[in-house]
Amino acid sequence: MATAIVYTEFGGPKVLHAVEIPAPVPAADEVAIRVEAAGVNPIDAKLRAGKRASAEIVEPRRVGNDGAGIVTAVGDDVDGFRPGDAVVFSGASGAYASDLVVRADRVHSRPPQVDAATGAALGIPVGTAYQTLRSLSVGTGDTLLLHAGSGSVGQAAIQLAVLWGATVIATSSPRRADSVRALGATPVPYGDGLADRVRELAPQGVTVAIDAAGTDEALQTSIELVSDKTRIATLVRGRDAASLGIRAFSGGSPVPLTAQQQAWRGEAVPVVLALLAAGRFAVELGPSFPLADAVDAHRAVEAGVDGKITLVP
Repeated sequence: MATAIVYTEFGGPKVLHAVEIPAPVPAADEVAIRVEAAGVNPIDAKLRAGKRASAEIVEPRRVGNDGAGIVTAVGDDVDGFRPGDAVVFSGASGAYASDLVVRADRVHSRPPQVDAATGAALGIPVGTAYQTLRSLSVGTGDTLLLHAGSGSVGQAAIQLAVLWGATVIATSSPRRADSVRALGATPVPYGDGLADRVRELAPQGVTVAIDAAGTDEALQTSIELVSDKTRIATLVRGRDAASLGIRAFSGGSPVPLTAQQQAWRGEAVPVVLALLAAGRFAVELGPSFPLADAVDAHRAVEAGVDGKITLVP
């Protein structure tokens, strides 16, 4: 038997509970994994609380998408993996578990330089950052205004944008400014006068903006400073994007990601694993909780604690 975290109704963190499930057996195109760490993402809490639209709950609903672990079995049609391999996975169904099966195309070999917690922290944050930067064609010559630079998505976006030749200005609290600066961005405090402060830092102008904060200030400042609205994207206020004339990638957007955008999100994990192995990317880890304490993990993510939260079976 294996253990998984589920919920049977929408609500606060307390609706999460552990259940025993049959040990998973991989189908022809799947890999069975003993989970060493599962990433806890804000979207997990939003779905659990019913704050992000999802289907009606008709059976216990599993939680989580990202994780890392050790291969225990492979399906008949799977090449490239064998039992004992250390791996990272993303886009899974029910990562909050002791064991699960994942489609082989969503599993990636984990370099020895990358521990399980770091690997579990990658999927949604780096996938979102990588796809957004690619969709907005961020690169050499760009000045990027990034809102919420100290979050997991923001930190990934800063590092990738800098690697690709962009200049990055990132909003943060004064307390988190040094963390943003260490990743290669120029921090700027949010609050009244933000647009003027950004103009002082970027007299050449801002060419592209990404909203990972979801505040009116972030959206209004981006629209004020970036002349080409097709190079402004929100990752949080997707339902408002069309009325503002800007772009949205998930974040509640009624427009689904394109096949290309989905492919970029999948491409991000192996790209970042290679950067981690080469010492050219960093992940800020936050607290780790036992799998049985998923309730506390969700309380922590809703409180906005620093660093990536993980669950350990």
